[in-house]
Formats: sequence, structure tokens, C-alpha cells
Amino acid sequence: MESEHQPKLSPIRAFQVLHASNMEPEDAYTSLSEYHDYEPRLEFDDSELTQASGLAPLPPELLDISDDLLKRSASDGTIEENFEEELGKAPEVYGEIANSSLDDDTFSELAGTGLVEVVGDDEIGRRIIVVSACRLPSSKDLHPDKLLRYLMFTLDKYVEQDYSVVYFHYGLTSKNKPPLSWLWKAYKAFDRKYKKNLKALYLVHPTNFIRIVWQMLRPAISVKFGRKIMYVNYLHELQQHLNLDKLCIPKPVLEYDKLLLAKNPRAAEMARQLAEKVDAPPDESDAKAVQKESLSPPLTQQFGVSLQFIKENNTNMIDSIPPVVRQCVEFLSQPDALETEGLFRRSANISVIKELQRACNKGEPISFRNDPHNAAVLLKTFLRDLEEPLLTFDLHEEILKFQTWSNREKPRQVKILILERLPLDNYKLLKYIFQFLWKVQDRSCLNKMTSGNLAVVFGPNLSWPPNGFMSLQAISPINAFTDFLLENQKSIFII
Repeated sequence: MESEHQPKLSPIRAFQVLHASNMEPEDAYTSLSEYHDYEPRLEFDDSELTQASGLAPLPPELLDISDDLLKRSASDGTIEENFEEELGKAPEVYGEIANSSLDDDTFSELAGTGLVEVVGDDEIGRRIIVVSACRLPSSKDLHPDKLLRYLMFTLDKYVEQDYSVVYFHYGLTSKNKPPLSWLWKAYKAFDRKYKKNLKALYLVHPTNFIRIVWQMLRPAISVKFGRKIMYVNYLHELQQHLNLDKLCIPKPVLEYDKLLLAKNPRAAEMARQLAEKVDAPPDESDAKAVQKESLSPPLTQQFGVSLQFIKENNTNMIDSIPPVVRQCVEFLSQPDALETEGLFRRSANISVIKELQRACNKGEPISFRNDPHNAAVLLKTFLRDLEEPLLTFDLHEEILKFQTWSNREKPRQVKILILERLPLDNYKLLKYIFQFLWKVQDRSCLNKMTSGNLAVVFGPNLSWPPNGFMSLQAISPINAFTDFLLENQKSIFII
């Protein structure tokens, strides 16, 4: 009888009590970063879970959308699942997933949906991974466990280096939304390996569903991870952090953003001003300089031009090796630099890299400030900024066939591409870089950069299609090809 009168625990309190023993010390004192301008700092009771009015602040237009969009988008204010029942289930850590043998064929159908896309690098070379909820298949057609395996399988290719994730929330509906218990399982499955190199998680077009879930999981989410999460209410806000032209934003997301702007004049005005700022012509004094620079780059320029241009105009170029590449390699070949943990995996200060680029392009001496990561990032930036990839556009499609070749065919086919079809200047530079990378992986016991890790870092910087957009399916064969080159560089680079 006494138990009948005991107060019912709120979902948050129930979750905290259930998982208190599993929380790390820092998890018990979580806080939000300065970026969370829109994150409600409230504790919810049971009634608030079904009332959108208790989750302010939200832009007004998020609470006033058409019935058609409401049917297609996740509910803002109500969540059908029982929070206590769903989050009260003992979380399972998917350790067996990491040990299971998976390949691209396992997820070929899911990869074709465009749910997850790798869209290149940001300004300092960090991979950008885009997840679009509107492309998530129906829950009836996709088991949550398979979705988790696919996400882990995809991220495994990039977590050894710094990366960012953009999540477009629009399009998540009751038909394709994973259960709440899955979110907790996913967080536990994505262990420190995935979280430590994640530099930013952009949640675009967040709804109250996201905010409620965040409040529910916040007691078990570490402070460090919480600081990486950034709410982005409009696409023009995301443009302040990333180049939108690289993101391949789904059309439904673009249309939804326009709808939100139409309902918020103030936000629309800010978007218009930002667009005008981007498109505005420079001042008259700067216009002449820009025009002069656009007509012909300075003869000393090394970034954003072709190898042929550098060879013809740089007197310091020796044996087809651009001066900036030689400077980076010589600096990084020092024992202290060569043994730096996370070499080529870690990012550097963007302002320092831009300063080094400007100095190189002007023919001025450069200083890496005794920081190996500056030299490593500058070398990757040089390769990524070439007018044509080092492995050339002509070889790109052939490289994508690498994993279809038998083990017996691979040595012969690779030698044909590298020794016969690659231009001589490209060959000499590729050989120079891979001979250096062999030294890097030879110290992998100290720098943690195995041939596989180096292939993940360098592969997409050595080959990409003419349109510049790398599909997720193309990443694996390019990385495998790069790994094969590195492992067999002594028998391949014989000239």
C-alpha cells in the first residue's frame, strides 16, 4: 500500500538514478559551452515533456509551420516513446561491432541513400562528414543496429584525424526516427576513439525533440563532448563556420530553411546582409590589387597553382620538388618532429597556416615556429590546393577499381599507373613524399601513424574527381590504393 503513494520519478531523475554508477566524475557536473545560445537551461517535469511552450527559446517560425511540413518533420513538442521505459533499459555497448568483419558491400544499399556523405575538408584540412535525417530510410526497412554499424564503419575511416560532423535534422519523422534507447546505445558505442578527434558537431535546424533528448542524456554526457555541440538555426549561421558550397545540402533542407526565413524577417535580413557581404565587390583600392592578382599569380606562388607553373617560375625548385614541400619534409624529418604523436592527424591554428601560405606565395622565408603540426598541415594543404591532384584526374577512375583487382593483379596494375601513366614531375614528387612517409610509419610505435592511418590522411589529398566532390564510396578504394603504395613503395618507385 505504501508503494502506491510514492511519487513517480521524472524521466531525468530516473535516468540519473539508474546510470549514476556508470558516470565518470566529470559527467556529474556537466555544463554547456558559450556556443549554446539557444539551449534551454531548465529542468523538465513530466508535463513539460509534452508542452512545447516550456522549451523556449525557439525561433517563432519553428513553432508555426505548415501541416504538410509537420507531417514530414519530427514533432517538436511531443515524443511518443516512454522516456522512463526507453532510457531505463540497460545500455548495450556495441563492442562486437568493432571486431566484426564489415566491408563496403555490406552497406552498399544504405550508402546509396546519401544518408552520410564525406564532403572534403574545411580550411585547415579537417574532414567534414554530413548526416542528413531526410535521407534516413524508414525504421521498418532499416534495423537500428544496422544503422549504428554503418555509422561506425563510416567514421572508422576518419576518426584517426580531426574531423567535424554536420547533422541536418529536418526530415526526421516518426517513420524513420530511431528509438530513444538507441541514442543512448549509440553514445556508449561511440567511445573515446570517435569523440577525441571530433572538433565540432553542428546540429542544423534543431527542434524541441533534440533539446529534450539533450536534457535527458546530459547527465551522462561529458563536459568536453558537450562543448563540441553547436546549434545552428539557419543555414546562413552555418556559413560562418563552413563553406556551404562544399556540403551538398539536400534540397528539402534548403526549402525548409527558406520557409523558416520567410517566417522570421529579422533572420531573413541577417541572411540577406551576409549574402551581400559575400557577393559585394571589393573597395576600389582593393579592386585593382584583386584584379591584378586574378590576371596572373606572382611567379613565386606555390599554393593553388599547377606543378608546371611552380617548375617554370621557381628557381629554388630542385628535381621537381616544390620548395615548400622540401622545407616541410626536411623539418619533419628531424627525429623530434618525426616522433610527434598524431603527426598529420592533428590540425593546426588556421591563422598560422594562412600566414605560412602567404609567405610561401610571396617567396618569403617561413618559420614553422618549432611546431611539427604546422609543417604537417601545410604539406597536406599544398597537395589539396593543387590545380590538379598529384595522381591526376586521368588516373582517378582507374584508382577506384583498385579493390576489384585480385592480389596477384595489384602489383602489376599499380606499377602501370605509377611508372607508365603518371607524368614524370608528378612521379618524382610522389616518390619523394612516399619515401618520407615510409620514415613516418617506421616510427609508428611513437607517432601512432601506421601506413593505414597515413593512407586515410593522404589518400583524399592525392586523388579526387574533376568536379571536386568525393563520394563516400570512393574513399575506401583511394585509401586502399594509397596504403598499398606506402607498403610497397620500395618495389614500386624503382626509377
